Amino acid sequence: MAATLILTLILVGIALIGLSFNLIFRKKPFPETHISHNKDMKKLGIMCVKAMDALEQKKAKENSKNKYDNLQIIKNEN
Repeated sequence: MAATLILTLILVGIALIGLSFNLIFRKKPFPETHISHNKDMKKLGIMCVKAMDALEQKKAKENSKNKYDNLQIIKNEN
C-alpha cells in the first residue's frame, strides 16, 4: 500500500516537472490566452465576447433612438 502511494507521488511529480519544463528551466513566458491581449487574435479580427456584446448593445441603442424619434401616440376615439 505504501509502495503504491510513493510510486504514485513520484509519477505525479515527474509529470508536473515535465509539463512545466519550459516555465521553470527555460524561463519562457506563458503564452497569453486572453483574447483581448493576444496579438494574433487581434490580427484575425477576433474579439472578446464581452467587448463584442458591448459594441452590439451600443449599436442597438443608437438605432433605437433614431427609429423611435418620430413616434406619435394615436388616441382611439370610439
